[in-house]
Amino acid sequence: MSLLIHGGTVVTAEHSVRADILCIDGNIAAIGEKLEVPSGTETIDAGEAYVIPGGIDPHTHMQLPFMGTTASDDFYTGTAAGLAGGTTMIIDFVIPGPHDSPLDCYHVSRGWAEKSAADYSFHVAITSWSDKVHADMGELAQKHGVNSFKHFMAYKGAIMADDHILLNSFSRALELGAIPTVHAENGEAVYHLQRALLAQGITGPEGHPLSRPPAVEGEAAERAISIAGVLGVPVYIVHVSTEEAANAIARARATGQRVYGEVLAQHLVVDDSVYRNPDWDFAAAHVMSPPFRPKHHQKALWAGLVSGQLQTTATDHCCFRAAQKAMGKDNFTAIPNGTGGIEDRMSVLWHHGVGTGKLTPSEFVRITSTNTAQIFNIYPRKGAVAVGADADLVVWDPKANRVISTKTQHQQVDLNVYDGMEVTGIARHTVAGGKLVYTNGDLRAARGAGKHIDRPCYTPVLKAQEIRNLLAMPGAVAREPSLAVTP
Repeated sequence: MSLLIHGGTVVTAEHSVRADILCIDGNIAAIGEKLEVPSGTETIDAGEAYVIPGGIDPHTHMQLPFMGTTASDDFYTGTAAGLAGGTTMIIDFVIPGPHDSPLDCYHVSRGWAEKSAADYSFHVAITSWSDKVHADMGELAQKHGVNSFKHFMAYKGAIMADDHILLNSFSRALELGAIPTVHAENGEAVYHLQRALLAQGITGPEGHPLSRPPAVEGEAAERAISIAGVLGVPVYIVHVSTEEAANAIARARATGQRVYGEVLAQHLVVDDSVYRNPDWDFAAAHVMSPPFRPKHHQKALWAGLVSGQLQTTATDHCCFRAAQKAMGKDNFTAIPNGTGGIEDRMSVLWHHGVGTGKLTPSEFVRITSTNTAQIFNIYPRKGAVAVGADADLVVWDPKANRVISTKTQHQQVDLNVYDGMEVTGIARHTVAGGKLVYTNGDLRAARGAGKHIDRPCYTPVLKAQEIRNLLAMPGAVAREPSLAVTP
């Protein structure tokens, strides 16, 4: 099967050039002008549009069992919605309970994901510590292509990782050449504030941001970064939403520490006023963690992306319908946390980033695709327009516009947090695995077309026994390893 994208300007994280792209059997076979094309090749006319790598969303929760219910987008509907917006791969999450085997839960999630319309991979959460978890991490990393492990510093009494878990899991990740990722909120502080607010009679959605003020994120980010620094392990902070956390990452990076930061598109453009809306359903639809913040935090997040101190953009896509949100009608702590966004991330970032002059087109590619591929070790298979790369491509029209609407979206949720926002810059055509899966409003997603993408671990210079010896020395701190891609 062959497909030709003709006439566009190829934009990558490094450069832009006018060229045609020939895709054969799911891979990019040639880039240039006047290419030799096999007979029967399907042709897409890119015209005056850009051709960019397919978007990679490094943070989604499809079909997630959470807070007594299950997210309303499954792996098919969620990835299909992503294709409509130019996202051709997700990295989702396996989240075992404290008494569950991470490896067993991984296999369950792999089964759910078989219906995916786009390529996918998994981060695996570490929510307890034991010899079994230690062994599972090794098997996941060495046999199943998992090179990142998630740690929730929030959700006390459920999946919260305390410092004991962080230290052991981070150390194991270092032995394996994997990357710890962290949801940075001080769970003890959140729990304390939740109880205090409920005792005061504050039960509505407005209590959610009050129970998770910026300081609880800043403290947790500082602590996670400090623990990673002591052990010498890289760390990736997910959904950075505050100036405090962004500054903590910037300070650590300035000292040479290997710290990465992720920003949600929602946090860049939606502020905490949504929680004061008198419509309970509207306010509850915006309950997610971390919550939306006062506007001045948006300036810090944009500055982090522009400066390179924050590297990736995501959605934390985790949809719940109004009836599910209503589980917390009388108690804001019982409102399922999560919003949608996978369909609109790319357009929102282009409109508010490139469209306002904050970002160049190449920087847009970098924060929506390439940086994620490089950090999680799937570049240049993903995140690149290069011969041999997977043929995941988007014909991006920088001048076309649309109005985001709950009524016309493909996401399975009652309210889109961007509802009514007009954006300029849209995916005109999306190609995934060399196949045209979205074209001018026609979604052609196929159930089960997505593939699991293995992400090989990096090879640390320090080996496991060296790390144990260093950590056993009184007052010793392991040096930060150099990381090299495993062949």
